[in-house]
Amino acid sequence: MPALHRPLWLLATTMSALLAIASAPWALGQPWLNFVFKPLTTVLVIAMAWPRGRSTPRLRRWVLGGLGLSLVGDVALLWPREGFLPGLVGFLLAHLAYLVAFMRVQRLAARALPFALYGLVSALVLAVLWPGVPPALRVPVVLYVLALASMAAQAAVLWLAAPGDAAARRLAIGGALFLVSDALLASNRFAGPLPLASLWVLATYWTAQACIASWLAPPRSRS
Repeated sequence: MPALHRPLWLLATTMSALLAIASAPWALGQPWLNFVFKPLTTVLVIAMAWPRGRSTPRLRRWVLGGLGLSLVGDVALLWPREGFLPGLVGFLLAHLAYLVAFMRVQRLAARALPFALYGLVSALVLAVLWPGVPPALRVPVVLYVLALASMAAQAAVLWLAAPGDAAARRLAIGGALFLVSDALLASNRFAGPLPLASLWVLATYWTAQACIASWLAPPRSRS
């Protein structure tokens, strides 16, 4: 994305995200805003990622695939009850796509510490929420948590392998924020309503996606 266009992209993405968040009953209470601006915000993140990573086409393909599958999940979750399981599957596949991309840079679990820490945090969150998870969803939820925690941990592995790399740092932050966003989403669904849930869930979610997308190398400027 040309430097000239970045402020416009940031403004458009921020406004779209705010309108999606404001669709909640505690704000404007207009569900149609969510149907329009939630997918649009993810599309804008994809637009930011699209010109990036041309020098690493395989990484680019997997990251864009993860973003596309996330968009599928976003659309499914516009219907929170009927679309929950399809949305869960969409995001599970998105995490696996990201994981494949990250494994092309470092082998899986090349550093054990991030996997141990994310495994512990995920197990604690799952234990707290477990009583509220319907029996029919328990296996899909566990599989999803495994994929999410592995993705986030592998992102941290890439940062630990290159601590001075700003893109790797953003990637690790993105993985962590994705876990935070989904933990908040799951808590709101399975444990009880959270105050301003859409604000915290969606703000961390789109920040996470933008961090992951920005891991791809920017396009070379033309002289």
